[in-house]
Amino acid sequence: MRNQRVWYHYLEDPYLHDKTDLAQLALCALPLFLLLLGIGSAAIQSACSRAVAGEAPREGSPARLRPVLAVYVLRGLAVWPLPLIVAVVANRFTGYHLNTPLPLEPDTWPYILVKYSPLAALFVAVLLRLALTLAPAAAADGLGARAALRRSWSLTWTRVGAARVLALAVPLVALIAGVLRLVTQVALPLRPLVRGLLEDATGNFFAAYYAGILAPVIVGILVTATVTVPLTCTAFAALYDRLSPPRRSPAIG
Repeated sequence: MRNQRVWYHYLEDPYLHDKTDLAQLALCALPLFLLLLGIGSAAIQSACSRAVAGEAPREGSPARLRPVLAVYVLRGLAVWPLPLIVAVVANRFTGYHLNTPLPLEPDTWPYILVKYSPLAALFVAVLLRLALTLAPAAAADGLGARAALRRSWSLTWTRVGAARVLALAVPLVALIAGVLRLVTQVALPLRPLVRGLLEDATGNFFAAYYAGILAPVIVGILVTATVTVPLTCTAFAALYDRLSPPRRSPAIG
C-alpha cells in the first residue's frame, strides 16, 4: 500500500485505496494466530487441570499438550463450519447482488426461511459448542482427543450436566464481554496515538488509520484473555472433575 501511494504520488494521480492487501495479510496471518491461540490455551488448560487435581507439574509437557490442542482443532471443525456454510448459502440466495436477480422472490416463505437459516445454524452451533465445552479438560486429564469429545458429550447431555454447564457458561460469557468492552473503551486514546506514529513513520494514511482502529481492540483482547482464560479453564476443569465418575483405586490382593 505504501509503494502504491508513492507511485501514484509520483504520477500526480489521486491514490485509490484498495483493501485487498490488508485482507490478504489478515488471511495469511490467521493460521499462525490460531496456532498460537491453541498452544497457549492448551498450556493454560493443562496447568489449570493439574491445579484442580492437585498434581505437581509433569515432565514431557509439550507432548501432553497435543491431545488438548487436537481437541481444539476437532471441536472447531465440528462446530463452526455449519453456520459459516449456511450463511454463505443464505447470502447467495437472499443477499443483495448488483445486477443479479435474486433466485428467491422476497417476502415469500422460502425467502424468509433461507434468510433466517443462519440464526438457526448458529443456535445449533452454540448448543454443540456447549456440549463439547468439557473436552479440553478431559484431554488434559489424560484422554485422547476423540475420547475427550465423547466424554464431554456424555457428561453434558444429562439433566445435571447441562444445567451446570449452562449455569457456569452464561456468567463467564457475560464476564468476558464486560471486561472486553471496558478495556477497549479505556484503550480508545491509543487510536490517535498509533495512527499518528504510523502515519509519520510510513506516510501511509490508510494503514495507519486501520492500525489505530485495531489498537484498542487488540489491547482489549489481550487483557481480557489474560484475566479470564485462566479463570475459565479452572472453572471448567473443576466442573469436569465434579461431573466425572470417581476413579476406582486398584484392588489390593
